[in-house]
Amino acid sequence: MSTNVTKHRLRDFVGGWLVGHFQPALIANNDVEVAVKLYRAGDHEKSHYHAVATEFTVIASGRVRMNDREYVSGDIIQIDPGQSTDFEALEATTTVVIKTPSVPDDKFIDADDSRRSPDA
Repeated sequence: MSTNVTKHRLRDFVGGWLVGHFQPALIANNDVEVAVKLYRAGDHEKSHYHAVATEFTVIASGRVRMNDREYVSGDIIQIDPGQSTDFEALEATTTVVIKTPSVPDDKFIDADDSRRSPDA
């Protein structure tokens, strides 16, 4: 019985992104992206949307605010294409993010949040 395993380090992957159309990746894939993201309390991301991909954010541990709603460990937030969301870690937080499909350059920062409709 072989005990050889390959060890990887999360820090070796850009922004925690492990699977997708990019490099480095554990698995190069155009159908799905997967990331494990580590946040400190106060870390945040600007309001943004994806034109093509659906994103699922799993709060593995911690507590966050997205679009003025709080989410806690065990919550899974689905963000459909065209829906904007922001992100703030209210405490040390670990998320698992799944996006499908894996599309290059599919993240758009909202220049003016008031101009976006929820179904845009």
